[in-house]
Amino acid sequence: MKLRSLIKGVVLVAVSALLIVAVSLLGFLAFVYYNSSGGRDWGTSVSEISDALVREGTAYSFAGQELLEEGQWLMLLDEEGRVSWSLRKPEDVPEEYGIRDVAAFTRWYLKDYPVRCWVRDDGLLVLGSPRGSVWKHDIAMNTQHLLRAPIWFLAFFLLALGSVLGLAWLALGRWFRQAQHVRDSARSNWINGVSHDIRTPLSVVMGYAAQLEEAPDLSPEHRRQAAAIRVQSQVIRELVNDLNLTMRLDFEMQPLRKESLQPEAFLRQAAADFLNGGMAEGFDFEMDLPEEPLPRLEADPFLLRRAVNNLLINAVKHNSPGGSIRLGAETDGNMLVFRVEGGTGAGSPPPGRPEALGPDGGAAHGTGLKLVAQIAAAHGGRADFYGGTPYRCRLCLPVSGAPGTSRRRPRNQKADGRTGPAPRK
Repeated sequence: MKLRSLIKGVVLVAVSALLIVAVSLLGFLAFVYYNSSGGRDWGTSVSEISDALVREGTAYSFAGQELLEEGQWLMLLDEEGRVSWSLRKPEDVPEEYGIRDVAAFTRWYLKDYPVRCWVRDDGLLVLGSPRGSVWKHDIAMNTQHLLRAPIWFLAFFLLALGSVLGLAWLALGRWFRQAQHVRDSARSNWINGVSHDIRTPLSVVMGYAAQLEEAPDLSPEHRRQAAAIRVQSQVIRELVNDLNLTMRLDFEMQPLRKESLQPEAFLRQAAADFLNGGMAEGFDFEMDLPEEPLPRLEADPFLLRRAVNNLLINAVKHNSPGGSIRLGAETDGNMLVFRVEGGTGAGSPPPGRPEALGPDGGAAHGTGLKLVAQIAAAHGGRADFYGGTPYRCRLCLPVSGAPGTSRRRPRNQKADGRTGPAPRK
């Protein structure tokens, strides 16, 4: 809710700034248009005042007193530059003018009086205003520059708009990162707290379940139930560990402690740990390794063992007992591929196209598959998951100097080189 309020606030600021820029630009354009009307913005146009001045014989009659503003005055110059008629003309305004004088005051001022002129058949009508009432400035511009003016205004408008939106975007990004950091910290603290609180009672449950499983005075059925409690408690413990690990990988808080691993030895140890944990009861376990040595792998053994173990657990969880689970490895170009197949007739049909994890990160399969994908990505590789039966997945990790695809042993060859079910410890 807080983040949503921040977003709304930033959007409101951005829209307000955009509105201010737009209104300012429109106002400026309106001002330029209104005040570029040939001087008519001073008041009444000189042509209207000139129409009100009528010559009657040798005299003049002026019927436009109401057209003049306070302090304005008029004079009419004849062809020789002399004043032939005037109205309220200041005393310091001369009576005669040469061609230079006329050229000067028609463009600028006459004795500091701002004036406007209108050419008549009988001379030049001059309309003067009080000193300081009008500001006049000479503006001359090349036509090409004038035509480029709209482009300049548009460019400055877009620059201002981009600056406003950029600042709003930066503020939004900063607030979003802060809110995300607070949310991620809260989630991290919650997971850490729950994990810590679960470990102690879970250890007690597993300890008592192991004692009951070995108690000679219990019936076989009760010992079986105790074993089930121990196994499911172990599953919960692995789930808690997966939650912590996937959180650390999400936040890049889990450093990679890479070591040089021999894939065959690593897989045999992972298989032994998996079998000793009692997770594969009711399944035939097989290993499928090539005859030629696999290239050594630079990887974090802890994370890689977790990924392989999660794949094996999913093979058990999503297949019925009585089938087989196969763990194997091969090279594919510059990739070392760990394969896990599970279910009746594992390995019989070739795998189809891999399926991507859903938006929930494979929640239907728990945190296991998401964690496998995270571990593969942390090593620069990928994890491929295949739908349907049998269960299939591939963990592809990059290696340097990998040979071509190696030949495999026969599909029923076991980890110790014999055929038949793999030994359990």
